[in-house]
Amino acid sequence: EVQMVESGGGLVQPGGSLRLSCLVSGVTFSANRMAWVRQPPGKELEWVSAIGRGGVGTYYADSVKGRFTISRDDAKGTLYLQLNSLKIEDTAMYYCVIPNLGCYSIPSCYAGRRLTDFNSRGQGTQVTVEP
Repeated sequence: EVQMVESGGGLVQPGGSLRLSCLVSGVTFSANRMAWVRQPPGKELEWVSAIGRGGVGTYYADSVKGRFTISRDDAKGTLYLQLNSLKIEDTAMYYCVIPNLGCYSIPSCYAGRRLTDFNSRGQGTQVTVEP
């Protein structure tokens, strides 16, 4: 059984930073492409970032490009997301997922999808950005 546990969220002021982690077990982590998605309150799911196997290829939504950095440590089975220069509009529940999709690295791959469409996902970690 795949287990994915996110951590690292919290309350931060605009301009602040957080580092999210996602510990993955029950699956060969290194064999999987990984992604972060988020769901702002009252809004649809948004794709944030994705990373290829072995860290080859990193991809970002335009809204976070230059501010967020995705990475992975295959030896630890852990996915990371460094969030810098946080904005109020970054407030959301953040989830790590295994994108069971033919494509995974552009926004259209996730358009119209719900969290429950991802068979492998964590429980989420809340990021709140407030003055």
